Amino acid sequence: MQTKVELSGVNTSELRVLKNDETIKLIKKAREGDKKARDEAVCGNLKLVLSVVQKFSGRNENPDDLFQVGTIGLIKAINNFDLTQDVRFSTYGVPMIIGEIRRYLRDSGSVRVSRSMRDNAYRALTVKEALTNKNQREPTVEEIAAELKMPREDVVFALDSIADPVSLFDPVFQESGDSVCVMDQIGDSANTDDSWLDRISVKQAIKSLTPREKRIMTMRFYDGKTQMEVSKEIGISQAQVSRLEKGVLYKIKSYM
Repeated sequence: MQTKVELSGVNTSELRVLKNDETIKLIKKAREGDKKARDEAVCGNLKLVLSVVQKFSGRNENPDDLFQVGTIGLIKAINNFDLTQDVRFSTYGVPMIIGEIRRYLRDSGSVRVSRSMRDNAYRALTVKEALTNKNQREPTVEEIAAELKMPREDVVFALDSIADPVSLFDPVFQESGDSVCVMDQIGDSANTDDSWLDRISVKQAIKSLTPREKRIMTMRFYDGKTQMEVSKEIGISQAQVSRLEKGVLYKIKSYM
């Protein structure tokens, strides 16, 4: 039995999940002016929004707000999806949802800083000004830390916490109308949109498995048991375990 969790008045445990071909058909009808089909396409893909919102759960943001913003991204994806391309809707929709939530987080306000961190920062600034006046030069972080009797790292974190945040979209170079943003100069190979899509796809694939398939995959790839050991424990032949395993791996790959 699923636990009832409501976001923006929507019971997420009862959300319907449309297959890709069903979503495509509804989008085609929506393009022809069928408003009901458009609403069905939105409601049938709210699970995508929920999956993305869960990725931002550690930011102390209101999940209702993120869900609403993510739904706007979903609607934009439905409106702009290119039906002529041989692409799954989720492959296009998830990055749109992520982008909408990221824009909201970027524009919704400055970074929250704890009271104790701010106090340390202002103490460090006071000491920095006093040492500058005394020595006629800007003090090092080590000198400030020694004066405050604080670890160097704490001083660095405190001063960074009150610095104006830099947007990833701030230009660092501009010429002839073309600009280079902060985002263009940094990269994170471990947390790309593609890696998020892969993780979401794997989770969706695992949810589609039968209890026996999940048990076999857990024993094989989490417990490290051989196919022969699995066959003895479950009571089927090693050949059956092999066929089931290959079938599950194919199913997961099809989701990817």
